[in-house]
Amino acid sequence: MQRNTTVGMILRPLGVPLVGEGIAMLVCLWPALHFGDGSHWGILSAALLTIAVGVTLLWTLPRRSATAGATDRRLSYLTVTLVWIVMTLFGTLPFLLVGIERTDPAQGFAFSNVHFSISLADAIFESMSGLTSTGATAFADVEGLSPTLLLWRSATEWLGGFGIILLVLAVVPSLGLNKYSLYTAEASSADNTGKTSTSMRTMVQQTLATYVSLTLLFVVLLLLSGMTLWEAINLTFTNISTGGFSIYGDSIARFTPAQQYILAASMFVGGINFALLYNFFTLRWRRIGRKLDQFCFFLLLTLVATAFVVVALHRQGNLPFEDALRYGIVQTVSVITTTGSVVADTNLWWTPIVLLFLFLSLCGGMAGSTTGGLKVMRVLILLRSVRNTLTNRLHPHAYNPVRLNGRPVSNEIVTNVMVIFIVFVITMLVGVLLLMLCGVGATESLGAVFGCITSYGPGLGACGGFGSYAAFPAVAKWLCSALMLLGRLECLTVFILFLPGFWRNR
Repeated sequence: MQRNTTVGMILRPLGVPLVGEGIAMLVCLWPALHFGDGSHWGILSAALLTIAVGVTLLWTLPRRSATAGATDRRLSYLTVTLVWIVMTLFGTLPFLLVGIERTDPAQGFAFSNVHFSISLADAIFESMSGLTSTGATAFADVEGLSPTLLLWRSATEWLGGFGIILLVLAVVPSLGLNKYSLYTAEASSADNTGKTSTSMRTMVQQTLATYVSLTLLFVVLLLLSGMTLWEAINLTFTNISTGGFSIYGDSIARFTPAQQYILAASMFVGGINFALLYNFFTLRWRRIGRKLDQFCFFLLLTLVATAFVVVALHRQGNLPFEDALRYGIVQTVSVITTTGSVVADTNLWWTPIVLLFLFLSLCGGMAGSTTGGLKVMRVLILLRSVRNTLTNRLHPHAYNPVRLNGRPVSNEIVTNVMVIFIVFVITMLVGVLLLMLCGVGATESLGAVFGCITSYGPGLGACGGFGSYAAFPAVAKWLCSALMLLGRLECLTVFILFLPGFWRNR
């Protein structure tokens, strides 16, 4: 009985996100019917199956009873990881079922005479890339995909950019698990300090309202700029979520300068803390001051990097200043927000620019945004910690804590930031080694690890610029999918499951 209750506590929270994912698939019936691409049965089957499994989990499994705090935290880590894995698995259904082909249509549907035009490795890779808002693609020709799959890719990035768990917490009163534990398990950033379970749900609802409002705003702006509704919806979904999927093989390079600037603005907004944006739009100036250090550093880093790229493109790349300015602004914003939208083949750019882009993608945007990477708050804490360590060498008896917005940061937070940074670096080094063992070249391995774990997407060499991960062997795609999950959950949430003590009853 106890074991059944525990299983119910673990699996029941998966029901809500699965129902939501199925509803999102139903929305993708629009292009199937509008464009008449013949994929309506595939996407409908995927949606109904996903909803059916979600409803079954909600109705048949028992609710969770109150348990100890330690157990609650362990269940939260396990639940969050399972949600992302299960959502990814069901997210592959549209790719597999829409892409299904029959060798003999006259025989109807039978497993003996069907095959999937999209491999399981590619479907997992694309689904994970979308839901983690990474933007890396396993398809060499995305324009060859049906409109249904293109919208599904965009929808997964919009959902995953905000955070699956956060979306669930915003609309569901109770999951049977502590909301704050779930929140910190998915978004384990230093920005979580000071939140309570009660205020957290209100905050998530406010930021979700901001996210939806900004999405609608940028759709309208792109429509006014001359884009079609189809283009505006897809590109807003993928850029406000800092994901970077595109419906075209050249990403956003074909669009007008004005449209590229609008998309860059949506990326930059997606890189800002959404609670900060909500407070700004509602004129809550006192609360804005709590995040000014982080925002100012993010803005300064973006401006300095953009200036360097613009000058380098103009001087070293011999581009006209207008083009250098546009490329520099749009591409730098895309990189630092880990969006991955591309305006030119960056593989051909000056090597110092490419190295700068690797560093910027590792930094990411603000904590509480849709971006990946370490987040600039952690980078700022690391830099100030280094500065204070050097200062303390000169004045060993002085009280010199790391400060944010004038307030001391606890040693626990500083330690956590350092641990996350070290884990990121070690994971990246191991990832490069494993990809090279899979037969991937050194340049592509390095770029792929940066692109996947930071959620930037494009890498170096064949998988950089306008390229894709299509040429990677299947085992390398599985590894890259794992790196995307680790990066999205900031490594610790997943790695904690492998501790022997995690599975012991206390």
